[in-house]
Amino acid sequence: MQIGYARTSTEEQVAGLEAQVRDLQAAGCEEVYSEQVSALGDRKELERALGFLRKGDTLTITKIDRLARNTRTLGEIVDDLHLRGIGLKVLQFGKETLDTTGAYGRLMLNMFAAFAEFERDLMKERQKEGIAKAKSEQKYKGRKPTARAKASEAVTLFQQGKTVSQVAKAVGIGRGSVYRALEAASINPTPPPQVIHRRQ
Repeated sequence: MQIGYARTSTEEQVAGLEAQVRDLQAAGCEEVYSEQVSALGDRKELERALGFLRKGDTLTITKIDRLARNTRTLGEIVDDLHLRGIGLKVLQFGKETLDTTGAYGRLMLNMFAAFAEFERDLMKERQKEGIAKAKSEQKYKGRKPTARAKASEAVTLFQQGKTVSQVAKAVGIGRGSVYRALEAASINPTPPPQVIHRRQ
């Protein structure tokens, strides 16, 4: 059985994830596990896919960096697949299954993983250089803090009668951020105690 795994690192890459799923299905995958999570994050769908695989099955991915961020992690996953008698197919290599049990297959896999890791490092370096240049030209503004940017909106919604939980959900920030916004606006989020009038 051929099992596919697709991953993108952020929720903004929906189109990229859909493209991976489409390619995996076209390659003959009967089941495709997909998720939007960092390679360093908790990849629950990958764990599900690895747990579903049985001896004689094949794990299929579109590119090596969808499976692992560095050669060490890749080696650990491939070793586990090898011990369980599971193949690995990388569509980046073409239609043939890459034999990870052989020395040549492992060498090719590690080489491509190293290239992918090197490419990521270059991209980070270019990004740092771009930021440094923008700062020197006083054009860099940095990333705008989401919670702080939405503080006024949170205060307005609270003043309209919404609870802290409702405000947090509506604005898309945490409850703690709502409380800080209210505190900065000198607003006490705790309602005054209710006076209960007992019948005489």
